[in-house]
Amino acid sequence: MNIGQEVLEELKNEITEVEYNRYIKHLTYDIKKSTSDHAIFYAPNALVVNWIKNKYKEKLTHLFEVKTGNKVTVTITLKNIKERTKTKKVVENKQTSSLLNPSYLFDNFMVGGSNQFAYAAVKSVSEKPGIVYNPVFIYGGVGLGKTHLMQAAGNLLQNAGKVVIYATVEQFLNDFIRHVKNKTMERFQEKYRKCDVLLIDDIQFLSNKEGIQEEFFHTFEALKGAGKQIILTADKHPKKIGGLEARLQSRFEWGLVADIQPPELETKIAIIKKKCEINKVKLSDEIVNYIATVIESNVREIEGILSKLHAYSQLMHVEIDLEFTKNVLKDQLKENHQNLTMETITNIVAKDLNIKPSEIKSKGRSKNIVYARRVSIYICRELTQSTMPQLAQYFGMKDHTAISHTIKKINNLIEKDEDFKVKIDELMHKISSCS
Repeated sequence: MNIGQEVLEELKNEITEVEYNRYIKHLTYDIKKSTSDHAIFYAPNALVVNWIKNKYKEKLTHLFEVKTGNKVTVTITLKNIKERTKTKKVVENKQTSSLLNPSYLFDNFMVGGSNQFAYAAVKSVSEKPGIVYNPVFIYGGVGLGKTHLMQAAGNLLQNAGKVVIYATVEQFLNDFIRHVKNKTMERFQEKYRKCDVLLIDDIQFLSNKEGIQEEFFHTFEALKGAGKQIILTADKHPKKIGGLEARLQSRFEWGLVADIQPPELETKIAIIKKKCEINKVKLSDEIVNYIATVIESNVREIEGILSKLHAYSQLMHVEIDLEFTKNVLKDQLKENHQNLTMETITNIVAKDLNIKPSEIKSKGRSKNIVYARRVSIYICRELTQSTMPQLAQYFGMKDHTAISHTIKKINNLIEKDEDFKVKIDELMHKISSCS
């Protein structure tokens, strides 16, 4: 093992496995060109070069000094000279902008029914910026992938030599205030109005900020007029953002508005499996399915859960099984069922299965009503303190033996049908979270 590899191994022990796998493991040490006072590493692309330079270069320099006793200059670059020149140009063009996260790529964005339209829209504008849809406005809840999708476009376009500016509204506002105080507004306008692509996160925070709305309006007009691409994200549709000027609202709707919904179960399972592959975490299908059912909608939780499981497993020297997983994640599951009632459960099941609550409690014998009734009875028995006679009375059944028979049927289905078990688990978690 050469000195460069030794240093990378040392760094591996000091950062998270996720960070190492994302960035550091892609570095190659040039043993021929490196000297005792100059270490040269090659990265696969400009994004990784920029990220490592900003976050890890000082640490690498320190580790070389510890290993060798010498002051070593560390260079992170691309092997190809032409690519290196392009990288330098990109870095110079975006020195005043926020760095994009190089791990946000289209390739590792899991596409499902809940985000397919938004994905297609952003992918399309990344291939023809400023031409197809402008602006693109993505909205949805926290942790559903809006920022990932936006920055995936930014990374692709930046790698193609475009000048990309990414900022949250808060960063845009702070930048604005600083330049107003310093009387350097021409520099602020040069930065935001001369770029090729502008990415602004959390646009809802422009709400009720008149001064910054005025500035953003003129920035928007300048970029749009010059055919530059604008991508925006928010937690809600432009029409539902209160305190937003009508002219801004209308402009946000000029191009394409796309929403991202919470992922369906199949997409969550696919995301978990992909994250496991990236982070080299081995989980059985049973555990993957369990995690998918206990995550409500925030996909961002997945990586944290996997890191937590892996860390606990490594520190405690135990394999990750289902019981271990439940124990580690018990604080996140919020399994407090004290306030749950049979009525609450029945209403949620009815909504989920698209029938009326009154039908579940009726004498109806159609297949979908019987199915919903059985599911409701099973979950009520699992999540409440209700006795079988109480359940029989609530659901209008003959007596407790009918309830017992129903529960037995559901248990048999759970044992035989893994998909059914996963759906029941997900529904139970959804109900538990309402308590």
